[in-house]
Amino acid sequence: MEWQQLEYFEATARLQHMTLAAQTLNITQPALSRSIARLETELGIPLFEREGRSIRLNRYGQLFLSHVEHILEEFRMAKREIDDLLNPSQGEVSLGFLHTLGIHHIPDLIGKFRRAHPHTRFQLHQSSTHRLLEQLVSGEIDLCMASPRDADLRIRWARLWSEELFLAVPAGHRLAGSSQAELCEIAQEPLISFKEGYGLRIITDNLLQESGIAPPIVFEGEDVDTVAGLVAAGLGVAILPKYSGLDQEELFWVSVENQSCRREIGIAWMEDRFLSPAAERFRQFVLDFYLKE
Repeated sequence: MEWQQLEYFEATARLQHMTLAAQTLNITQPALSRSIARLETELGIPLFEREGRSIRLNRYGQLFLSHVEHILEEFRMAKREIDDLLNPSQGEVSLGFLHTLGIHHIPDLIGKFRRAHPHTRFQLHQSSTHRLLEQLVSGEIDLCMASPRDADLRIRWARLWSEELFLAVPAGHRLAGSSQAELCEIAQEPLISFKEGYGLRIITDNLLQESGIAPPIVFEGEDVDTVAGLVAAGLGVAILPKYSGLDQEELFWVSVENQSCRREIGIAWMEDRFLSPAAERFRQFVLDFYLKE
């Protein structure tokens, strides 16, 4: 059964007149008759009652038509949506990003981009680097802004900027009034970190290893807000990026005396996967926005 046969059948069933249907489809009447005959042969039943030159749907044809109309409508809807996605003046971008980027970076980027491309739509996903890269590989998102991970060679990653990581301590902590500290000073402190595999956990583990210390981990979180909140509650210390969403009176930020105490942020996409015009345009916009500053 061919797709064209369904379209021919729908037109014939709607008009219930071979000549008119053939004219509407811009084919010859014999060609239409052969197509309908082949369809009936494949189904093993007649779809029309033929009375001289007149035709009308029988009960089999009525049942089949109800399904064909649904199938064709789904196809046309899918075609419209795909055409819309590929429309260079519109389209949709599925973007993933880290929790910490949702306060300023992402709203600022999208706002500036939409001034030039007001009809582009965005599907936004906020999560950890670990989860975002899973979504990128599975095809759930087009692009993600996250920390680098080199485990999957199919993923392309371009550095955009780096940000300092601080030692976050609670109010009343002996380091709360300090402007700088060495990581060795928290060797015996309870540490609040992230689950294994998360970008900040990998960075934290590497920094602690470089400093030759292994403070006891008392909690493994999934997002910066939770970890910061537990630090503010006095449950331990953490190594975190500083951003306005974490401005709490109970939280103090101490600069770490280590040049590598930073986190890189970049944009990632799949090496061999097709990007819609809208997604490709946004990717290039992000690269230009940060790398030309």
